[in-house]
Amino acid sequence: MNELYGHAPEDFVLARANLAARVKKGGDPALAKQIGALRRPTVSAWAVNQLARSAPDELDGLLEVGTELRAAWAAGEHVAELDQRRGELITRLVRTVERLATEAERPLREPAVREVQETLHAATMDPEVADEVAEGRLAQPRAYAGFAPVGEGAPRAQTTPRRPTPKKRADKQQSEEEKRREEEERRRRLTEQAEAAAAEAREAEEALAEWQAEVDAAEQACTEIAEEESRLRRELNAVLDRQDALLKRFRMSERERNRATRRAEETRRRADEARNKLS
Repeated sequence: MNELYGHAPEDFVLARANLAARVKKGGDPALAKQIGALRRPTVSAWAVNQLARSAPDELDGLLEVGTELRAAWAAGEHVAELDQRRGELITRLVRTVERLATEAERPLREPAVREVQETLHAATMDPEVADEVAEGRLAQPRAYAGFAPVGEGAPRAQTTPRRPTPKKRADKQQSEEEKRREEEERRRRLTEQAEAAAAEAREAEEALAEWQAEVDAAEQACTEIAEEESRLRRELNAVLDRQDALLKRFRMSERERNRATRRAEETRRRADEARNKLS
């Protein structure tokens, strides 16, 4: 199925149908059904997928930095240097994505470029997103709204250890921390739902734009065919006119030939009669 995600979004549906048909014909209807249910990638998801195919080493470099950053965060270590490296790598990879899209004759617009950037950022914060990006099979862009990486709490402060606090204060802090995490989780779910809805809307808009382009192309083709038909009809009429003129010329020539033949025969007959009288 990986080969599907190498196709441009406008070619995905047909390629998916062909692959599903081949798999079903090969005797695996369950897999064919799974393939048929695969979602068409958005333009930005397709662009990120190209990194896994055309620039895997550069992509791996970013994902490794993401792994290091999450580990450093969990250990309470400074992450400023890693965060700077991440930013530099994301900037470089976004340029690579834009170049690959342009070479594929599918240049990215500004919204798609932002989605590519957000997806690469999310891949450094969430290991599940990192796996999706590495596989090159994204169907929609990803975003990360949290402050800390997935599965990690806030970083420990790099100062002198705090003095023990009373149990009541610790319980209160724990309760506040749980509320904060619950709020972050709620916001994350809402963000994911909003992103999914936005992705659906973008996919619908892209499909509409693609079909509108098909309609425009078909309309242009019809116009060109009509113009070609008109031109050919004019040429046919000109040929028919020439044919009529040639037929008229042929008939006139034939009549004149017949007259000349009769005159020649009459002349020969008279000449024969004259010779007979002389003899």
